[in-house]
Amino acid sequence: MQTTLRSDLSLDGIGLHLGETARVTLRPAPADHGIVFRRVDLPGRPRVPARWDRVIVAPLNTRIESDAGVSVSTIEHLMAALAGCGIHNLLVDVDGPEVPILDGSAACFVSGILRAGIQRLDAPLRVIEILAPVSVRLGDATARLDPSESLRISFEITFEEAAIGHQRKSLNMANGAFARELCDCRTFCRAGDVTAMREQGLALGGSYENAVVVDGAQVLSPGGLRRADEAVRHKMLDALGDLYTAGAPILGAYAGQRAGHAVTNALLRALFARPDAWAWKTCDAEIGARLPGVGLTLADLPAVA
Repeated sequence: MQTTLRSDLSLDGIGLHLGETARVTLRPAPADHGIVFRRVDLPGRPRVPARWDRVIVAPLNTRIESDAGVSVSTIEHLMAALAGCGIHNLLVDVDGPEVPILDGSAACFVSGILRAGIQRLDAPLRVIEILAPVSVRLGDATARLDPSESLRISFEITFEEAAIGHQRKSLNMANGAFARELCDCRTFCRAGDVTAMREQGLALGGSYENAVVVDGAQVLSPGGLRRADEAVRHKMLDALGDLYTAGAPILGAYAGQRAGHAVTNALLRALFARPDAWAWKTCDAEIGARLPGVGLTLADLPAVA
């Protein structure tokens, strides 16, 4: 069955890019509504669906934009939380151009969603079944989707900084794995990139409190890493959020290598350009048991949440 939130949930924080205080409020929505963002700070409260064909390539984040040019940035962590908790319908009110970054992970979103409660709706859920391999390459970055009975995410990254180095991880996202394994993993950057981003007007709200900053073998953020491979886990978190702009849960195996938001969006565009590579499938109890979020409880959350 489809789901939504049981009650409203509001969270406040700083926007990563503009550095302005923002509030996001998650509101229950009816069946077949999907995930839709609403800019409540603008006249008419314009809406923007969180869909792959609304994604605009932007540096360091996922941004969606309406036909009228209204946009919402940095939706990926919230989208990952919704995917990982199995939320299919939601109206997301935001009072500015970007979703607050909070602690740089999805843990606050997941914790809030579970405390607000998840409501089952009397409507069948359709999932996107991958039928044939689809892949894309942008420079040295690649991403691929293959058929699978459940959503699996694999990722590989390589950085010169010894604090990150080469990391590889693969997870089956069923049964609360996102909450247990990924949701607390923060966005990261290299110290040498911070000045360059600020000069370009980016990451104005970034700090050691909402990102992992590394310099060579050092982790500059207070408290260090939450997990030894936090960087690759965060890339998996991002990938889950970007994949959820497909408009429904995916039954398939995603593999990314040095991939970012633009690469995952390019992969979705390649997928939907090939009718032979995917199909809608009505979710029965057997399929539902393999989806992210099924059986998830607050006990699954890491202590940081």
